[in-house]
Amino acid sequence: MSTEASISDNQNLEINSPNKQIFILSGQSNMSGRGGVDKHHHWDSIVPPECRPNHGILRLSAKLHWEIAHEPVHKDIDTKKTCGVGPGMAFANAVRARLAPIGPLGLVPCAVGGTAIKEWGREERLYKNMIKRAKESVKSGGEIRALLWYQGESDTSSEDDVATYQGKMEELIQNVRDDLSLPSLPIIQVAINSGLDERFLEKLREVQLNMKVANVVCVDAKGLELKFDNLHLTTEAQVELGHKLAQAYLCNFGPSQ
Repeated sequence: MSTEASISDNQNLEINSPNKQIFILSGQSNMSGRGGVDKHHHWDSIVPPECRPNHGILRLSAKLHWEIAHEPVHKDIDTKKTCGVGPGMAFANAVRARLAPIGPLGLVPCAVGGTAIKEWGREERLYKNMIKRAKESVKSGGEIRALLWYQGESDTSSEDDVATYQGKMEELIQNVRDDLSLPSLPIIQVAINSGLDERFLEKLREVQLNMKVANVVCVDAKGLELKFDNLHLTTEAQVELGHKLAQAYLCNFGPSQ
């Protein structure tokens, strides 16, 4: 058998595996990824070693087909802006070694840039699409292990946004768990590192860092390097965030837990 045929066979085994360990990636642009995207909206196509593809890491495409995952993970999901490196592949590669004996790791990208928490309400298009994609991801077998959520920059424009954020986030968590029939679904939320108005940034971060909901943990993005726009994480920062998310998952919800 040729090497190419062997690789193809391995890929098909992973894609058709009934034992996928599935992670939903959702929120806004820092989850979908702008790492390596310049001022002219061109991605530099630089993929760090930590984000390289692996036949055991899959993504659910916009057409609801499993395929080998590679950067940009959200290329056909967050389509109104140019996507670059996000935290998904660094997370997947960091977790993969621990989950490899169980089955392939599947990513379900759902994040869309510039979206406020109110746009993720139960009757909104973004939410419905996320639930549709999550349900589709397990039809051929597998288990949804966690939702990774990075969103909030668009909710730093007013005091009212901050005041209502916690209630809307808690409602989102409950809705997802109810609609996926996963009452204890782990949620790993990222505390934002940037926003639209500095006056409200720290207040929203406080809300995110101090939420007390079962099986919800928070990873802090503060201090991670921002690009020229002071809003989006650099490629290097996205890799670091991916590792933080992986550590949070493995320490709180991993196979040994």
